[in-house]
Amino acid sequence: MDINDQIRAQSRRDFFTSTASGLGGLALASLLQSDGVLNANEANPLVPKFGHFAPKAKRCIFVFLAGAPSHVDLYDPKPVLQDRHGQGLPEELTKKVRFAFIKKESAILMGSDREFRPFGECGMELSDVLPNIGSCADDIALVRSMHTDAFNHHPAQLMMTTGVPRFGRPSMGSWLTYGLGCETNDLPAYVVLSAGRGSSGGVSNWTSGFLPSTYEGVVFRGDGEPVLNLNTPSGYSREMQKDSLSLINSLNRIRLQEQQDTEIASRINSYELAFRMQKAAPELIDVSAETQETLNLYGVGRKEPEKTNFRGGGANVYGQFSRNCLLARRLLERGVRFVTLMHASWDHHSNLSEEISYNAGMLDQPVAGLLKDLKRRGMLDDTLVICAGEFGRTPLGENRGGNKQNTGRDHHPYAYSLWMAGGGIQGGQVVGKTDDIGWAPVEDAVHVNDFHATTLKLFGFDHHRLVHEFKGLNVRLTDQGGKVVDKLIA
Repeated sequence: MDINDQIRAQSRRDFFTSTASGLGGLALASLLQSDGVLNANEANPLVPKFGHFAPKAKRCIFVFLAGAPSHVDLYDPKPVLQDRHGQGLPEELTKKVRFAFIKKESAILMGSDREFRPFGECGMELSDVLPNIGSCADDIALVRSMHTDAFNHHPAQLMMTTGVPRFGRPSMGSWLTYGLGCETNDLPAYVVLSAGRGSSGGVSNWTSGFLPSTYEGVVFRGDGEPVLNLNTPSGYSREMQKDSLSLINSLNRIRLQEQQDTEIASRINSYELAFRMQKAAPELIDVSAETQETLNLYGVGRKEPEKTNFRGGGANVYGQFSRNCLLARRLLERGVRFVTLMHASWDHHSNLSEEISYNAGMLDQPVAGLLKDLKRRGMLDDTLVICAGEFGRTPLGENRGGNKQNTGRDHHPYAYSLWMAGGGIQGGQVVGKTDDIGWAPVEDAVHVNDFHATTLKLFGFDHHRLVHEFKGLNVRLTDQGGKVVDKLIA
């Protein structure tokens, strides 16, 4: 077998395993440029680029509340639902719907036990568990008329993040980094920070799909070693690394010339990035230079609740999420294009009152602190902040266990809420309206693909024209449709 046959037979996993610690072990590729192993003008797929027209937003933070928070308990007050608490669901609705767990014959309307009050000069009504986010109401556009096609969590999360309820498609963050590149050479263009128990969608929520892997989200840890196996392995000398990398990059160059495969160029770029990250990533997560006032603003160091055995709970979840919000700002300051702040789970099938109080307590202060910090630093005007789940929750009670303490809400794709701020968004407004019980939109319905089209426009793209050829087709984020919601844009 010749060398080319051996290379073809080697899997991606075999490749990284056999070259000593994968990304971390291959981190000195940039040293080889001076030795002539890599050309100085090697193509950089993340070089900053421009869209189709002037953008209003340059970078994005996507706060993804996986599991689907209840719109009627957080964002969409329904006094009529309160009045009809305990009544059956109207027959015209039961004929048309499918529930995940509720049985149609026992479907009972359930009002919210949350208090809603107006916030800001705009008078936006929000739940009592979101007072800090409420203090930012004049910067927020709240969409109360979202709806989606997917019924269960994983396909709905894919719908929200990739535009379709199937595996294999690029995430929104990948599309934006593909279209715009990145303004840093020392960190990935797209970073994911997670707190809680993890989403059912996992890596498929930040995958690059059929786009080159350069555009995939890179998971960072909020403390300790930010990226596992990034550092040079002990007992492996600098000279040994240079020798290994010289051979590896020589083979990569041969394969690149032979195959013209963008994935090989991405691999070379990853080696370069990994070396630079050995210095940049530890500096990023060192927040010792932040003022105590800033740490307090985000809630870094705040006390954890005594009770944490919730769906979104766990050891130090409040601390993790607070720190992640601060790190999101630091990532943007260093040129990262897209940051996903993931928290799970908001899948409140039972014990709704306690569960939502715990999760909202985790969310409220850090996210509001992030908005206020971005604004005072002059970054909010061109930073788009999004806060959303994958669908809503039923205005019906789901009773698991046979007692009121176990009452929650089922999956509800027919209506939900999300909000956006900064980055060209017209704040201080509510877009769309649901019916009296929060069942479905009755005014300015916004499909999840409309949300994608609007987001791309904010970044300077006609969503019909941001395409990538895959298997002979020009594929886009909004393949299944989508129209721009002009009301959202300032």
